[in-house]
Amino acid sequence: MFWYVLRRVLIAVPLLLGITFISFLVIHLAPGDPVDFHTGDLSPDSSAQAKQMLRKQYGLDKPLPVQYWNWLIRLARLDFGRSFAPDGRPVLQKIGERLPITLMLNVVEMAIILLFAVPIGVLSATRQYSRFDKATTVFVFMGFATPDFWFALLLILLFAVHLGWLPASGLRDINWEYLSFWKRHWDFLSHLILPIGVATFGGLAGFSRYMRQSMLEVVRQDYIQSARAKGLAERVVIGKHALRNAMLPIVTILGLSLPGLIGGSVIVESIFAIPGMGQLMVQSVFQRDYPVIMGNLVIVSTLTLVANLLADVAYGLVDPRIRLGGRRRQ
Repeated sequence: MFWYVLRRVLIAVPLLLGITFISFLVIHLAPGDPVDFHTGDLSPDSSAQAKQMLRKQYGLDKPLPVQYWNWLIRLARLDFGRSFAPDGRPVLQKIGERLPITLMLNVVEMAIILLFAVPIGVLSATRQYSRFDKATTVFVFMGFATPDFWFALLLILLFAVHLGWLPASGLRDINWEYLSFWKRHWDFLSHLILPIGVATFGGLAGFSRYMRQSMLEVVRQDYIQSARAKGLAERVVIGKHALRNAMLPIVTILGLSLPGLIGGSVIVESIFAIPGMGQLMVQSVFQRDYPVIMGNLVIVSTLTLVANLLADVAYGLVDPRIRLGGRRRQ
């Protein structure tokens, strides 16, 4: 297992470099640049002079390979540079303020999805074609067919505008600091209900369906029938023998779906005005803030590679054949 993890880490390094190179190239090929954004309201004469000065200040007057090489050298020192925004703050400082919020949302979202998707999928598989199975099938189709932004707007109109039960945006109320201890916690939780509900709706539908299909394939295997023939209780057969093997595809899908979860936070954070990395990424793209965009891409790409590595390790822990195969090769 150690050598397997080491190989994956060594492969991840050139993969990350390839991601950054392609991203750097695509960003600079997009129309417009930060100089045009900052000098758009100036007169033509002063705008030309300001553009020349800003391009030299930002290093945009150099060829793209030189710009990428300089950025890569700074990245090796963990220096993401400074934002092109008027505040000129360090990129790591801006990302450090937003990253915990996005990670918190994604961890809570994934925990809720797994907490409900696994039992729903198991019950649907063990009670195939029952009313519960048909109801979950309808739920799955709704989850796949409903766009996140449309579902978010519907929830805001219903629970925030018409009913007034939940806040529509942000993470805290304006008067949060004046609230009591318990009201502060409820205020924070109430701000999370709608965005997390939107984020988990589609994922819960998909994972429960994957779990159902995986469980159906496992319960038809011969060793499950043998366990039942021995007189074992159904809960033992399903919970001990079938569930562990049925989780193998789910672990793989979980690792592959994490990039989608992080990318999906862009929509949720933008609609609900949550100050996370998704919202920062959208603002940076509109402002052509290259250092912040590249910093976001590096952080998100690194988290994705680490998540896929953890999924592979978890797959090896769940399936003993992977560990035994590695020992035989050694």
